[in-house]
Amino acid sequence: MPSASPTSRRSYLSLQLLDLGLSHSMLNLELWGRGHRHSALAGAAMAAALIWISLLVGLLEGLGGTEAQQTTLHPLVGRVFVHTLDHESFLQRPEHVFSVSAPIPITYHAHLQGHPDLPRWLRYTQRSPYQPGFLYGTATPEDRGHQIIEVTAYNRDSFNTTQQMLVLLIGDPEGPLLPYQAEFLVRSHDVEEVLPSIPASRFLTALGGLWEPAELQLVNITSALDRGGRVPLPIEGRKEGVYIKVGSASPFSTCLKMVVSPDSHARCAQGQPPLLSCYDTLAPHFRVDWCNVSLVDKSVPEPADEAPAPGDGILEHDPFFCPPTEATNRDFLTDALVTLLVPLLVALLLTLLLAYVMCCRREGRLKRDLATSDIQMVHHRTIRGNTEELRQMASSREVPRPLSTLPMFNVHTGERLPPQVDSAQVPLILDQH
Repeated sequence: MPSASPTSRRSYLSLQLLDLGLSHSMLNLELWGRGHRHSALAGAAMAAALIWISLLVGLLEGLGGTEAQQTTLHPLVGRVFVHTLDHESFLQRPEHVFSVSAPIPITYHAHLQGHPDLPRWLRYTQRSPYQPGFLYGTATPEDRGHQIIEVTAYNRDSFNTTQQMLVLLIGDPEGPLLPYQAEFLVRSHDVEEVLPSIPASRFLTALGGLWEPAELQLVNITSALDRGGRVPLPIEGRKEGVYIKVGSASPFSTCLKMVVSPDSHARCAQGQPPLLSCYDTLAPHFRVDWCNVSLVDKSVPEPADEAPAPGDGILEHDPFFCPPTEATNRDFLTDALVTLLVPLLVALLLTLLLAYVMCCRREGRLKRDLATSDIQMVHHRTIRGNTEELRQMASSREVPRPLSTLPMFNVHTGERLPPQVDSAQVPLILDQH
């Protein structure tokens, strides 16, 4: 059985002391109830002392726990770097808890010391809190030197946090350079499935059958999602895909050269598999998309770009660009008058035409009456005269109001109550005879 860490022992001791202090407190309450005051006071003092001791042990534990564990790693420039964040290296449990085999969910947060995120060459991935996390990437020559990565682990059950310091000493690799590099898209795996050493070495061994004789080394591993790939559907067997770049000091084999030939690209454009003159030793463990294979040859140095020489600032003679050397003076008064006066004159003519149509072309009542027949005019005047006479008679008439408008009128008999009768004493509905 593995031994517990000093921090776990201090935590366990503080819990035992606190439990003992609470037991003494309960005993003191019982003694107080029985009347033993002196013993109760002594027990209370002992309990208080034990509680203070437990608090002091807890404080020392907290001070000791703030010291993060430190691990030194040695990444190499141009070589893939993989570091596994294992749960067991971050757990701090007492001795009696190590026998429990229940998985503990832990998530991680890593960043460069003094910065909110990781350096540009380093990535982090974790599939679920119950699986380990990975820090992986390939350092560039600009990243040489000393870098410190702070990793904080969060226990999702107890909400405890543990911190580790990863000291990265990035240096140059030993051995020959790797000028011949080939990148493969493996669609049958996710990135965290090839980061461990066993699947990575299995891929290199299988690739050795296609690239002989060569000592292969991993140069870079990148998730297909980081290269613009889509998240696959949640169907069994669908993977995100991963790009694996392999380098070697030996030239490419004839089989690999045929894969990237123009004939193979033409077949891939038609939806057919490319030409492969050798046996696919990567299948069936690794399903490689042979239409996405790229070969990079760095054995021939690229010509250096010529540095631009500063000139005198004067453009050379160009027959297609002949700007005028002199600009003649031009009077814009005529243009301004034409621009302003022509619209004003057009608006004035339209206004005069509209005024003539509205005011000078009216027919008048005389012409209207002459165009109307005499019978229609007599009929119209008769209607108007009768209407005026009825209005005058209505304004001067003095006739009694209709019986239907008087109060308490009986529609069947025509009788109505005399005015002196109190209407409050009359029923609302009279007897019908």
